[in-house]
Amino acid sequence: MNAPKTILIADDEPLLTEMLEFRLRAKGYGTTVASDGREALEKFASERPSAVVLDAMMPVHDGMEVLRRIRMDEQHGDVPVIMLSARRGEEDILRALEAGASDYIVKPFLPEELMVRLQRFLAGRL
Repeated sequence: MNAPKTILIADDEPLLTEMLEFRLRAKGYGTTVASDGREALEKFASERPSAVVLDAMMPVHDGMEVLRRIRMDEQHGDVPVIMLSARRGEEDILRALEAGASDYIVKPFLPEELMVRLQRFLAGRL
């Protein structure tokens, strides 16, 4: 049997990360959590997650900077990254998608919608 796919949750809201961890584990995924942009990049490099759920507004490096650096990674830069943000402006959404975000979900959000979107991105990845 294959090892579970790991999802990196990069968000500075502990209640949100706990809820996402619970839901993802219930669906059979492994999880790792980062509470700021520097930690997110460190965990992305060391743990090579199958997907990333990335908050746009975090300490140290914001989500856009983290996304930019993930996309520059020659070996793993194609990993699905779902931006999760309270920023709902058209400009913010388009900027994230143009920078390489796989998807963009506005907070508050439906957790089950996020799960379905993640599953869709991971279905084709081994």
